[in-house]
Amino acid sequence: MRSIIYLVLSILFFASACRKGERITTDANARLSIENSKLLFDTIFTSIGSTTKRIKIVNQNNDAVKVSEISLAGGSTSAFSLNINGANTFNKTDLVIRGQDSINLFVKVTINPNAQNLPFLVQDSIILNTNGNRQMIHLSAYGQNAIFITESVISSNTTWTKSLPYIISGALTLKNGVSLSIQPGAKVYFHKDANLNVEGNLIVNGTVAEPVLFCSDRLEKLYSDEPGQWKGIFLKRNGNGLIKNATIKNASVGITSDSLSSNANPKLILSNSIIKNMQVAAYIGYHSELLAFNNLMYNCGNYLIYAVGGGNYNLKQNTFAGYNLNFPRKTASLSFSDYLSNSIYNNLQLDITNNIIWGSLINELDIQKKTSAMVQLNLRNNLIRSTNNSYSSNGNILNTDPLFIDKDLENFEVSVNSATRKKGYDLSTDSYYINYLNKDIKGNNRFSPSTLGSYEK
Repeated sequence: MRSIIYLVLSILFFASACRKGERITTDANARLSIENSKLLFDTIFTSIGSTTKRIKIVNQNNDAVKVSEISLAGGSTSAFSLNINGANTFNKTDLVIRGQDSINLFVKVTINPNAQNLPFLVQDSIILNTNGNRQMIHLSAYGQNAIFITESVISSNTTWTKSLPYIISGALTLKNGVSLSIQPGAKVYFHKDANLNVEGNLIVNGTVAEPVLFCSDRLEKLYSDEPGQWKGIFLKRNGNGLIKNATIKNASVGITSDSLSSNANPKLILSNSIIKNMQVAAYIGYHSELLAFNNLMYNCGNYLIYAVGGGNYNLKQNTFAGYNLNFPRKTASLSFSDYLSNSIYNNLQLDITNNIIWGSLINELDIQKKTSAMVQLNLRNNLIRSTNNSYSSNGNILNTDPLFIDKDLENFEVSVNSATRKKGYDLSTDSYYINYLNKDIKGNNRFSPSTLGSYEK
């Protein structure tokens, strides 16, 4: 009798130990649910790994299932790699998933160099075998060859073309007396915290049809508008620049300029370009010089232009849109001052004509003067958001919405009813008219009186 009791108790014990969801079923109908059976990675540069993507595998059955195999079809030679339950592997066997439970697969891809110049497709599959059922997850990634430059110095005249993108890691320095010419359609990508130091002459010759691109090397959608991914372009004391038809995005500061020009050329001419998604500012100048024509600047953390310590600033036909998608900004979009500190200040010359200076704050233009004798200001025919009524003369328009077509979709052209239309000062005699100001940012001809901002209508 006692032995029968022990037997019954043993059966009850083992039955209770086999809790709900732990009994492994061999039913061929017990399939797994896959969150995404097709995984696509955006363009990945050769030898640079992608972000990691997650795939959730769910067992919706009440009983546990044993996955006899999870593997990459390409095996150990695959461009893709797996992490299963914290283990990096290309193959795992006899993995049990409890009933009503799930596991996560993490997938990454690294593309090996290839002879092709254009993006090429790399594919593989993850295979899952469960109770005789074969399920597949298709993996695809676009790869792109590139020219990789790491902690380097350009010490002789150099030309970059559009044949392959350039990937910059660390600091790239253009030496004094040396020119770097970047041709239309070239793409320059910067790895995390990389930057370009210009001690020589930077010449960026993009076109409307083929602009030059400066941005992060992370091309996944997650990073497309993420600021602060690289440091930016630095014009050093002896450096000069001509940047035409370029897009500069997703850095800490787009362009930082130190000092006035050391020769007869302007420190920087910036034209027909877009600077956006900066963590701090589109442009910072320290007693420097900027000639800016037909540019669009927006979505920057603190400033679009921050210029201190005096200097020379010639800004014509630009659109400065102080809207911030990612930042709670409290400073004016454009800020100028003639001083660096209470004891250090210099002459400040400002020629601000035919611009749109607008944004989400009630004051988007701030001009600070240590002494009025140090500031020469020509402010005319701009649309400005400001409570400073002294700006209302010389054809300036205060506090009238420019009516951008759709700022949320980053369309900063103005509507047909905009107050900016045909309100521009006649610049046909300006020394920079023929080379820069007779067309707008899209290459359309300008007619006097022009529409304010970078887009002609």
